[in-house]
Amino acid sequence: MNWSLSPLPIVGAPMAGTGTPELAAAISNAGGFGLLPGGYLTGAQLIGGIGRVRALTDRPFGVNLFLPTPVDEGKDGARLRSYAEALGPVAESAGVQLPEPRWDGSDDFAEKVDALVQARVAVVSFIFGPPPVDAVQRLHAVGSTILATVTDAAEAQAAVAAGADLLCLQGTDAGGHRGTHTVDAEPNTSGWRELLPEVLAVTEAPVVVAGGVMSAADVSEALDAGAVAVQCGSAFLLTDESGMNDAHRAGFTAPDLTEQVVTRAFSGRPARAIRNEFVARLDPVAVPVYPIVNQLTKPLRAAGASTRDRELVALWAGTGWRQARPGPAADVVAALTADLV
Repeated sequence: MNWSLSPLPIVGAPMAGTGTPELAAAISNAGGFGLLPGGYLTGAQLIGGIGRVRALTDRPFGVNLFLPTPVDEGKDGARLRSYAEALGPVAESAGVQLPEPRWDGSDDFAEKVDALVQARVAVVSFIFGPPPVDAVQRLHAVGSTILATVTDAAEAQAAVAAGADLLCLQGTDAGGHRGTHTVDAEPNTSGWRELLPEVLAVTEAPVVVAGGVMSAADVSEALDAGAVAVQCGSAFLLTDESGMNDAHRAGFTAPDLTEQVVTRAFSGRPARAIRNEFVARLDPVAVPVYPIVNQLTKPLRAAGASTRDRELVALWAGTGWRQARPGPAADVVAALTADLV
């Protein structure tokens, strides 16, 4: 299947908390395909973001949603309390009070699906599980293509069975959250180069690959291997349109921070980040209780962002982060596609 969503086979990773309407629009305007992050937003905020993208581009773009993760206070309460105790001294040192956990959080998922049915965007992507069949049917009815993030062949089959039209195959090199379909699952350590043949063997759905794609050579290799496009996040983090805060930027570009880790310390879900003091202290005691851990650490991360303290924020980054360069997002799209004819 030929890539038909945009002239160039470059998808901008949505990057919740860092991606912006400006970045999504800039990638689409440059011939790629921008994805607006919907995670952590309210339904009203998402509608506003879609409006902003549409004010900046007349090209197609998409929206990404986090699937709700069921939590059980009876099962997970003790684990969460142990983690809160470990967070306590860090919070006290930062002058932050930890919030009371909200066990019924849904990230306004139903409201956002309603908004996307009304908005009729070109693509709706889902992460953290197979897309819900009822949502897929409603979105298909208004012409939206469904993109689902997967991390192995079994998840790919589940996503296609639920109605996904496209797959985003995320390898271990990807920065930020791994898209494993269950919270407790330990993510594999395979890159997209290993995973792609396995996925292509079990489904005919077109596959976009993600994880460590930072150069034109990487893009050409992916297309030659059978992918229809690539999804890039870290390559765009230093661009003019990125929403990266100063603390994240400081850690991302720091020459003395050289080690990465896949950690649950910030949210309870495994995610690739540059190791800082927060990770070094709390990764050993982190618990798989998402999204409640994310609630607990949010004020700490906000404090780090406001004081430009790289040791308190999540330094999300893929393995190729050193190759990221500042400048317009359009220049990154051009560099990634320089080898294509």
